[in-house]
Amino acid sequence: MNTIQTDIVTPDGKVFEGEVHMVSARATTGELGVLPNHMPLVAPLEISTVRLKSYGETVYVAVSGGFIEVRPDHVTILAEAAELRKDIDVERAKKAKENAESELSRLEKGTKEYEEVLLSLKRAENRLNTAAK
Repeated sequence: MNTIQTDIVTPDGKVFEGEVHMVSARATTGELGVLPNHMPLVAPLEISTVRLKSYGETVYVAVSGGFIEVRPDHVTILAEAAELRKDIDVERAKKAKENAESELSRLEKGTKEYEEVLLSLKRAENRLNTAAK
């Protein structure tokens, strides 16, 4: 079975590097499934879980937005932050979610601060959802 080289990179360095059979990611335009020899594309990513399938196993990675660049033989995901499922600190993510929910309740919708805290909540929820897979 053909594979595609895949890298997930953050400002802190590589989170994943390896050959996989399929990359699944949620772009802002919808779900993407990338197999070897896929047509080239670049797309912005949602805060979501990226799935890397290889030899019957799936690696889950929580990504906080960013971009996916697809070439026929290589996928690169550039993310603001990314964590492998096994590296997620669930207690820290729960605390971040609780803090964000508490802060949102006192902020006015539509303000810049509200939107920033809402993004923090989405990131925490994504990390918890990824950890639970």
